[in-house]
Amino acid sequence: MVDYVADYLEEIEKRQVFPGVEPGYLRPLIADCAPQDPESFEDVFKDIEKIIMPGVTHWHSPYFFAYFPAASSFPALLADMLCGGIGCVGFSWAASPACTELETVMLDWLGKMVNLPEEFLAGKDGQGGGVIQGSASEATLIALLAARTKTIRQVQSEKPELTETEIMGRLVAYASDQAHSSVERAALIGAVKIKSVPSDDTFSVCGSALRKVLDEDKAAGLIPFFFCATLGTTPCCSFDKLLELGPICNKENIWMHIDAAYAGSAFICPEFRHLLNGVEFADSFNFNPHKWLLVNFDCSAMWVKKRSDLIGAFKLEPLYLQHHHQESGLVTDYRHWQIPLGRRFRSLKLWFVLRMYGVKGLQEHIRKVTGNCLLGYPVVGRQGEMSWLPTCSPWLLCTSQSTGNILKGAARLPHVRIVNTKLMIKPVGGGLDKHIRLSHQFEHLVLQDERFEICAEVVLGLVCFRLKGSNELNEALLKSINDAKKIHLVPCHLREKFVLRFAICSRTVESTHIKFAWQHISQLATDLLKTWEQNHHQQ
Repeated sequence: MVDYVADYLEEIEKRQVFPGVEPGYLRPLIADCAPQDPESFEDVFKDIEKIIMPGVTHWHSPYFFAYFPAASSFPALLADMLCGGIGCVGFSWAASPACTELETVMLDWLGKMVNLPEEFLAGKDGQGGGVIQGSASEATLIALLAARTKTIRQVQSEKPELTETEIMGRLVAYASDQAHSSVERAALIGAVKIKSVPSDDTFSVCGSALRKVLDEDKAAGLIPFFFCATLGTTPCCSFDKLLELGPICNKENIWMHIDAAYAGSAFICPEFRHLLNGVEFADSFNFNPHKWLLVNFDCSAMWVKKRSDLIGAFKLEPLYLQHHHQESGLVTDYRHWQIPLGRRFRSLKLWFVLRMYGVKGLQEHIRKVTGNCLLGYPVVGRQGEMSWLPTCSPWLLCTSQSTGNILKGAARLPHVRIVNTKLMIKPVGGGLDKHIRLSHQFEHLVLQDERFEICAEVVLGLVCFRLKGSNELNEALLKSINDAKKIHLVPCHLREKFVLRFAICSRTVESTHIKFAWQHISQLATDLLKTWEQNHHQQ
């Protein structure tokens, strides 16, 4: 099986990225009920290719550009094997001390890698700390429920005449109109109202927009209690403005949760850490190492400033779960930090990956420096002096007098800006994560074709693009792309536009795959436009 998995990953490029099966394909291939007598491993093994693989969407294929990355690496897979072998159910410290203590330390390691404020770390006697949830959706739900409990108790202490039901009916949560659907689902499960805060022209929520909604709701007698800020939204990877939103939430005593499920991994690189500025105002923060940090699913890292807020919302102590260290102040029982009781030894994956890659190795995965170049073309005639612009990273400022020796036409490219006669360069060939470099390569290819448009700024590894024209035209293009099954994409809506998302996902994707994908899309667009033009003339 180990050899099979290794061969599968090594040769995944040869497989069709999206399956060609129809719904219900599997049931006729297997028996109606479980076998009475044991079957051999060899019989089960041969059915993997016959029954399972025909219906697998290959998320780690270099031709998979849908959703967001699903991380994987051999250290993580080995750790998962060990986790399954140990087989503990670590709901408390006593249930498996190593399972609990390694998780606490690994979340501190990871928190320090993204330079979280000290309040979020457990340390030896901190009030905060981290926990591994199954997904960012779970983290958002946990944060919302903890905020709900905290607010209800606070309001009851100030207005004891109000019942819990009356308070619940007035609670309101908030999130961007670009936030993931899981935020709305968390409010649904939590039985509270939720309102969308309008985003600006860059699809980000700013402070004035939140303030306007809060003032209206408070005037109507409602109780704002929770705001979910997003760093790296699912539709277009936009970033809410934490430095404006955070002070408002703190002043209004609103729990601010930060969902950085996709983008958070990039914050281990100093040049991207500015995107997290304002986290000091948050009550909780979450990102998914299983998206971009070479740790396979499931591993969603969540931190809180005050662990007592979680424990106070979820703590129950039946006798059969109690142990004599639980009130010592020396141990953590993670069953009070989550919805389920049981939990796997997921911190082993972080431990293996962080040790076997090291911070520098993971930064290299996020960065892969290859020198100052622009899509393979030299930008400066000779080596110039480059410096990061902290307010608008990842742009570089070239201060060399040699900037006049720019390759003809380079100033018209999307990665070059001339500001006050100074050259600013976004280094697509270096200084950025390979995923980010490749996303800008795809962005450049799109911009070279006048039939297409880019619909949102490309910050990390996601490009939102479309044919200039109607939504119906772009829906038809996406259908032709996915019907061909050579690459796989999914769409989104930005305002009223139907937009195609091109996400750099696979650990093994290279420039050649980007070029192939674009050539494929371009040819399908040519065929589609020709057909549409013929139909238009016929009408």
